[in-house]
Amino acid sequence: MTDVEELLLSRIRDVVDYPEPGVMFKDITPLLADPAAFTALTDAFAEIAERTGATKIVGLEARGFILGAPVAVRAGLGFIPVRKAGKLPGATLSQAYDLEYGSAEIEVHAEDLTADDRVLVVDDVLATGGTAEASIRLIHRAGAAVAGVAVLMELSFLDGRPRLQAALDGAPLEALLTV
Repeated sequence: MTDVEELLLSRIRDVVDYPEPGVMFKDITPLLADPAAFTALTDAFAEIAERTGATKIVGLEARGFILGAPVAVRAGLGFIPVRKAGKLPGATLSQAYDLEYGSAEIEVHAEDLTADDRVLVVDDVLATGGTAEASIRLIHRAGAAVAGVAVLMELSFLDGRPRLQAALDGAPLEALLTV
């Protein structure tokens, strides 16, 4: 384990039985409150953006906004929020996806991505992969290419990685931590 991985992991708090019994929630607010850890995280994601040739960063609502925006600034790239349906004004593209119980929908402004863009998707956690997969579909529908997906933590026991492999079509999926 690298020094950065140890620092990041040391700032993630386990919360038992949240949001419901039997769930071990990974709380990143202590990491965000620590300037050294937040800077290390931002630098690591900015390195991935550079390595993948990204031209824009997409952040997934809501923690992906918190993580992705400083990465975009650090890397000198544009930031595009992918939001829950009905939250963006103007013309949007939307993508529905299945959840464990039910479905959800995300949207992006159609004009924010072009055929010249290579987009790095940034989020805090890869769980089942549903939201990330839907965001990849949105990016493709907007005509842009996916440079990759970068997450702080991959919850490997939820098998999100295999779900994303086909959608990524060879683009990397990088998790700074795997739990």
